[in-house]
Amino acid sequence: MRNEIVLAAKLVGDIKGTFYVPSYQRGYRWGDAEVTRLLDDVYQNGKKNYCLQPIVVCKKGGACELIDGQQRLTTLYLIYRYMKNVNPFFGEPAFSLSYETRARSEEFLRNINLDRKEENIDFWFMANAYGCIKRWFEEDLQIRVMHIFEYFKENVKVIWYEVGEKEDAVSLFTRLNIGKIPLTSAELVKAMFLSRDTGGGMDKEKREEIALWWDNMEKELHNDSLWYFLTNRESGGYQTRIDLILDLISGKKPENRETYYTFFRFDEMRRISSLDEIWRRIQRTFLVLKDWFEDHTLYHKIGYLIASDTMTLQEIFHEAAGKTKDVFMEKLDDHIRSSIAISGNYSELSYERPTDYRKISTLLLLFNVESVRQNGEHTQWFPFDKLKFRGENKVSWSLEHIHAQQSEGMRTQEIWKEWLELHIPSVQAVGRSREGLVLDMQAAVKKEKLERAEFDALQQEVIELLSTKGSTEYLHSIANLALLNASDNAALSNAAFDVKRNMIVEMDKRGQYIPFCTKMVFLKYYTPSAENQLHFWAQADREAYTKAINRVLSAYLKEPILLERER
Repeated sequence: MRNEIVLAAKLVGDIKGTFYVPSYQRGYRWGDAEVTRLLDDVYQNGKKNYCLQPIVVCKKGGACELIDGQQRLTTLYLIYRYMKNVNPFFGEPAFSLSYETRARSEEFLRNINLDRKEENIDFWFMANAYGCIKRWFEEDLQIRVMHIFEYFKENVKVIWYEVGEKEDAVSLFTRLNIGKIPLTSAELVKAMFLSRDTGGGMDKEKREEIALWWDNMEKELHNDSLWYFLTNRESGGYQTRIDLILDLISGKKPENRETYYTFFRFDEMRRISSLDEIWRRIQRTFLVLKDWFEDHTLYHKIGYLIASDTMTLQEIFHEAAGKTKDVFMEKLDDHIRSSIAISGNYSELSYERPTDYRKISTLLLLFNVESVRQNGEHTQWFPFDKLKFRGENKVSWSLEHIHAQQSEGMRTQEIWKEWLELHIPSVQAVGRSREGLVLDMQAAVKKEKLERAEFDALQQEVIELLSTKGSTEYLHSIANLALLNASDNAALSNAAFDVKRNMIVEMDKRGQYIPFCTKMVFLKYYTPSAENQLHFWAQADREAYTKAINRVLSAYLKEPILLERER
């Protein structure tokens, strides 16, 4: 068992004793901005509970070695000193600060004399902070003094984090101040369980069991498949991944930026429940999430709702409370239906209308997730981690035209030449009598300066050769759209079907993640073999693709998607 910890949420008015600042720490250095911000925050918060950053101490004899929090504690001392000076009915500050190598600073704090500020750098900062405090209170002296004194006594807390004498104080100071790795809510909640003084009667064996469980939960949450099933947030958004579980229990909303909100919620819980009950709740919550992750159907339904930003994990967890699995599943299905519900038919939506773009994207995401789910219960699982991140980089998905959309977004000679070069093999494959076109394309690629008009003419000829005859009304409809990583270049976005198919195959060979249905589209998986023309995206392909979407999403679509000729 590591060094014992005492952890508490302590009112500022209850801070007592002597705090010893060791030689390895620099002196007091807060300026007007930091001092004013502390006073403004406390005053504006009023009678609501308010939390200051942790005070980290190491108990040594009758004093506390101050490891982290010197700037805050010194400012609080100066505020108390000022309030005592202007209102003699207030007592002396209940705590004091002493210094290993700066004995005169202790005496200066007890007897602030602004005329001595030039004597040394510590005096200068302390005197300036005192002057700032004086100016702040003088804006409404009596009211502010009475309110701040009252708030310190009843509403403003610090997180009191006390380690035992065996702790390496210098190492902990380095981590918190030089390494800039602050204590997290998760560390503080963990310390609440492992502290001998706050352990609620837990014996050493129980505390060691909790420590082991805690570490195992953190390790399991580092499985990206589990993590990105539960959240769309980068792992870097949490210093420890178990924060996700604790935030879920505390009810902390994503927009809440209060650093220690979760810890204070747990601190409130332990006032009405035993630590053993709170610990069992943490265990149950984690096991429920793991059960969802391991259940093939729940995994895909919940994973889709989170990935599509339809619901947060917290909302889903709340939805599950008190329900049987069957009822919970029905509720999830209702939310999925709502996520893709539109007033008309999906065939009426267009890529070109910004308001439609999101609706089509959401439907195609569901199509991909449900296709994988329905493809085999224990053989395939949709990879939400690959959908959301590639290595350390967040992936942005866009709608990709299955067949070319002409030259939109192609504005440079380099892209024009790349486009022509990519299409030469397809022209050679489907137009063996078009050697002249191939030669013209090859010549254009080698030109030092390729004119836009020349490229446009060649592109038009290539598109006509690699397209089926008939209406182009479908170009921006859902029957011609699939999901693809937005980072793919402009040449691919504007390529004909045959070129895109070849590039998709190459990307897949390199192990690059291609959404399941996008891959199936370009491999002509949906088109009956008798009607399959390998190099084109024709009417039969669009019909087969739309039919597949209707079949897979039949439980969620209000009505089947129509093709342009059916409307």
